[in-house]
Amino acid sequence: TTEMANQEEAEIQISELDLLSSMFPYEEEFAVTDQLALAELKHYVENESAEVPSSKVQFVLNVKAEVPNASMVEFSMACALPFKYPSVLPEITVRSSLLSRSQQILLNSDLKAYLMQNCHGEPCMLSAREWVKDHAAAYIDKELSSSSMTTSDATQSEVTMFTRLWIYSHHIYNKQKRKNIIDWAKELSLSGFCMPGKPGVVCVEGLQSSCEEFWSRIRRLTWKRILIRHREDVSLEGGGHAEIQNQRKFPTLEEKCFDAHGARGNHMDLGQLYHFLEEKGCADIFQMYFGVEGH
Repeated sequence: TTEMANQEEAEIQISELDLLSSMFPYEEEFAVTDQLALAELKHYVENESAEVPSSKVQFVLNVKAEVPNASMVEFSMACALPFKYPSVLPEITVRSSLLSRSQQILLNSDLKAYLMQNCHGEPCMLSAREWVKDHAAAYIDKELSSSSMTTSDATQSEVTMFTRLWIYSHHIYNKQKRKNIIDWAKELSLSGFCMPGKPGVVCVEGLQSSCEEFWSRIRRLTWKRILIRHREDVSLEGGGHAEIQNQRKFPTLEEKCFDAHGARGNHMDLGQLYHFLEEKGCADIFQMYFGVEGH
């Protein structure tokens, strides 16, 4: 049963942790960083029917490795044992102040590949530590032509995606929200417009990553209803400033109020919104928002 398997996995974890602490008695070599999770795990094993532990046991293994010119470098392995370990791999992140970000990424992905090939449901913390001791130092001087290329490609692709989000809200009245919309757009170099009232319309345009950050902040606020009605993505050749400016349909982000009428003075004149969008070459969006042909 899974209960039995869980029980067994938990026991294996505890005996492996005991082994580590007897081999590496000093805090600076081995330290459990989440004592509560360890206590929970022991309780689970001893009581056989206790709740399945809610958090993973986390610990740090520090390894000193020799680098070619005979100096010692310390690598720290931050480890977490998923509840199903050793049926699943441990989560390990190796760090050292001497590794660049791309060297660290490469080292960690190579360690993971090693574990995937060599650890089949067996406790493997010692062999992981051994691997780090033998191999980690070599990553410090790696000239990462291939992986530094991938990091620059990643930034390249970020820069080269231009996005325009058309956001629809049931209503936007709140002054603080209206201020957030304008401040955040400015901070993230986004242009567009915000039409407060009922319904509320927000359009932001700029770098894809900035648009996504804007959306993740906006949606965390409390709304009766808010959604992205339409999204446009354009990939740019060079992704330079001029090209981005070229794609913009709006110079900055401003609040647009179109002659309010109606009982509370908060229903916008949608005819005026339509003409505004038409001027900007976005008339087709009107239909996406309101499901009617503009006129």
